[in-house]
Amino acid sequence: MIKRFLAFIILLLTFAFCYTEAEAFERVKARHILVSTQKEAIEIKKDLDEGGSFAYYAKYHSKCPSGQNGGNLGYFGKGQMVKEFEDAAFSLPVGQVSEPVHTQFGWHLIVVDDRI
Repeated sequence: MIKRFLAFIILLLTFAFCYTEAEAFERVKARHILVSTQKEAIEIKKDLDEGGSFAYYAKYHSKCPSGQNGGNLGYFGKGQMVKEFEDAAFSLPVGQVSEPVHTQFGWHLIVVDDRI
């Protein structure tokens, strides 16, 4: 009985910590690569997953001016980006490249560098 109670308490604390941790940040620092087609995004994502440089692909393949700075968008909060982009950026773990994200501007690959 005590073991079950302790397991339940641990489960509740784990849930509370995870929920608090996920909701605690209000801004993210992100980089992105913007391309015209899903096919391009998938090919670049594959190369990135195999160790390719995000900054290189941003500089030479992104159609966003931020590409010249490695795709760096700096810090932004909720409500500052289009919904699809924001949803992806705020759900990504730090350092992980997103799957291709489609917005009105094209196809993005996003990596979050920091959360505050």
